[in-house]
Amino acid sequence: MFWQMVKGALIRQKNRFALIALTVALGVSLAAAMLNVMFDVGDKVNQELKAYGANITVTPKNSALLKDVYGLEAHEYLNESDLGKIKTIFWTNNIVAFAPKLDGELTLVDGSKIPAAGTWFNHEMTLPTGETLSIGVVEMKSWWKIDGSYPANDTEALIGQKLAAEKNLHVGDTLKYTGGEFKISGILSGGGDEDNQLLVNLSAMQKILNVPGKIGSIEVSAITTPENDLARKAAANPDLLSQQEKEIWYCTAYVSAIAYQIEEVIANSSARPVRQIAESEGKILEKTQLLMLLITALSLLSTALGVSNLVSANIMERSRELGLLKAIGATNLGVILLVLTEIFIAGGVGGILGYAVSLGLAQVIGTTVFGSAIVNNSAVLPIVSVLMVVVLLVGSLPAIRMLLSLQPAEVLHGR
Repeated sequence: MFWQMVKGALIRQKNRFALIALTVALGVSLAAAMLNVMFDVGDKVNQELKAYGANITVTPKNSALLKDVYGLEAHEYLNESDLGKIKTIFWTNNIVAFAPKLDGELTLVDGSKIPAAGTWFNHEMTLPTGETLSIGVVEMKSWWKIDGSYPANDTEALIGQKLAAEKNLHVGDTLKYTGGEFKISGILSGGGDEDNQLLVNLSAMQKILNVPGKIGSIEVSAITTPENDLARKAAANPDLLSQQEKEIWYCTAYVSAIAYQIEEVIANSSARPVRQIAESEGKILEKTQLLMLLITALSLLSTALGVSNLVSANIMERSRELGLLKAIGATNLGVILLVLTEIFIAGGVGGILGYAVSLGLAQVIGTTVFGSAIVNNSAVLPIVSVLMVVVLLVGSLPAIRMLLSLQPAEVLHGR
């Protein structure tokens, strides 16, 4: 009898219940899509930010100590042969790019000196695992604007735009220095120190400085987890951590943990997080996730209001029917269960439809905003299911109050 009444109500009020299902579908689709994006946005935001520079700098330990304590520059070097070891740490997949750097000066034939640096532009290297990897500043510093092309060999150089203007050099010109010359393959605009530098292949700078196989520093770009109190405590001094804390920290992709692991594999090195970048990543990620949660909450609130209006209108239209049920002996609880069953059936249909739509909507957001697909998180379905139940219950509260106050004698007499 109960289910026959539910079926009859759904058929008679099919348009009203279809609107309830549509309202729930719209709310669930947006909420589920936002939650999927929120769970996957960490990697996406980090990937986007990795295109704007390194967040870890590796320097020789002694030179880092002298600079920190005395403000002095020391001519210490790292071994170029150790570079591949960066990709052997626990968080190897989080290392998206790195590039060595060797700073120096060139004395031009007119007697003036200019700052120069050797690096890898797009270098093919073989890792200790036997894999080959294309690495260098081309991948790590994608915001650089090049008028011309990157150096193809040790006889070509990239010159910063400010230095080029000062020396009146153009693409194709030759820059002569004591000991040789470079052909200008391109003019660089990067917005940093590189605008006043001459950039050449690492091997060319090693020959100029007579330091074969040596590098001055390494810039590393890594995908990291936003730092918390544990990460900040470890960054101050990892030795102060308990064994359990150290295991958690070491096995989490904090920038300080990745830097610590790099120090373990690069001999005589000091790896320092670039704090401004690392902290900015965390703040941007937190604000992005907060925005996603706010959109989710607003969509569910709108859904609850929409369901409330539709259910209240449905109860008002069926007041005589429900009043008659009460008059022939139905209890308040029985009538409420009848109405809630109808609402939850309509809401369940809308929820299934909305979740299916959300899977596609999340991919549209991921492709449009981040240029890559969003991973559909398995935790979203139960979360959305619970939220949908809460929304339907909250939306039904005004209708339940109307049912409790409904007097059979009054509605049956048309009052």
